[in-house]
Amino acid sequence: MADAASRIEQFRKMANDDPKNELGHFSLGRALLDDKQYEQAAQSLRKCLELNPNISKAYQLLGTALLSLNGKDEAIQILTEGAKRADERREVMPRNEMTKMLKDLGAPVPEFKQAVTTQATGEGEVLCQRCGIVAKRMSAPPFRNPVGQEIYEKICADCFREWIGMGTKVINELRLPMNDPQAQKVYDQHMLEFLTLR
Repeated sequence: MADAASRIEQFRKMANDDPKNELGHFSLGRALLDDKQYEQAAQSLRKCLELNPNISKAYQLLGTALLSLNGKDEAIQILTEGAKRADERREVMPRNEMTKMLKDLGAPVPEFKQAVTTQATGEGEVLCQRCGIVAKRMSAPPFRNPVGQEIYEKICADCFREWIGMGTKVINELRLPMNDPQAQKVYDQHMLEFLTLR
């Protein structure tokens, strides 16, 4: 697990070098959760949400960490808050995943403002998996690979444009050398999570 340890150290350095960097705390929390270091993962994810309460995926990961620590009541509270926040931001996939977790725990599911839509799409439109609305489709897939095709089929142009800004932040803050295949994998993971495709 040297790879996991080096990822954890990379993200820990990022979070320590800039304590206000929510991306660093989120990445560290996710890496610690993957490594089954639940207490530390929960600590990092709480810090991430304190800095930016709009990162829907962080609620889901924090809920998972808390359940692994036998903190069912707190997990339900976090997942409920996260599902509501994801609904407000029209982030359908994290909302649905947290809703499923709440149901599996036998907890009540919150009332959502955004109805699950089954709108028909027209020419040049897509029912965006991230924002949950029918919006303008990209003119072409952003990459010439299956991931690019999936983004083209499921994500609207506006949400992908939003990722471009965040992607620049990911590259700069993680100091990713994009000619390195490992760095490309880290970038892709952040992108797919941001677009709620994973």
